[in-house]
Amino acid sequence: MIDPIIEEALEDLYLCEVEHQSYPSDDPTAAAMADASSHGLVELIDGRYKLTESGMDLGRNVVRRHRLAECLLRDVLRTTTDDRMEQDACRFEHVLLNGLDDKICSLLGHPTRCPHGKKIPEGECCRRAREDTIQEVRPLCDAKPGDEGAVAYLTTRDNREVQKMMAMGILPGVRIQVIRRFPSYVFQVGYSQFTVDRPLAEVIYVHWQ
Repeated sequence: MIDPIIEEALEDLYLCEVEHQSYPSDDPTAAAMADASSHGLVELIDGRYKLTESGMDLGRNVVRRHRLAECLLRDVLRTTTDDRMEQDACRFEHVLLNGLDDKICSLLGHPTRCPHGKKIPEGECCRRAREDTIQEVRPLCDAKPGDEGAVAYLTTRDNREVQKMMAMGILPGVRIQVIRRFPSYVFQVGYSQFTVDRPLAEVIYVHWQ
């Protein structure tokens, strides 16, 4: 596990190299560069530290986690101020590890932009979602009674809808079975049954089997 200080340094360097395509006159990450170099994440070229291939991958991942954290804070946890959201996202980005970032991304419907309009680097879960959409992932509203599958992702940006579905346990990977479609959609998750109307059934995408 890479030290959060090194991750912050790689994040700054990634933004400089890839998004800003320029370097600050005073390198704010210099204190962490020696440690990053020892991990093979940066190399010194013409007096300036540059990301190696592995460093580029890690820096990109930190940026992705940070911007997903901002979406989570805005859409689910309802952080209201930009300053607070930025501070909390800096803390969150270091704990969204071991696939948790992909789970958050799937929960939020694979957002492409953070609340500030900046592009969120694509993850493997996003590529799988594109392939699944072409194949056998369809919204809950298209299912028939008796159909079973696993929740793939949610496409809503409404934080109230996200919170409601989380309370029902509708999360990526959770098994779901449709009981009936009319007058409302009734489905089972675990040992519990829930009822939703069509607008909510339209944003729950399931990998049907």
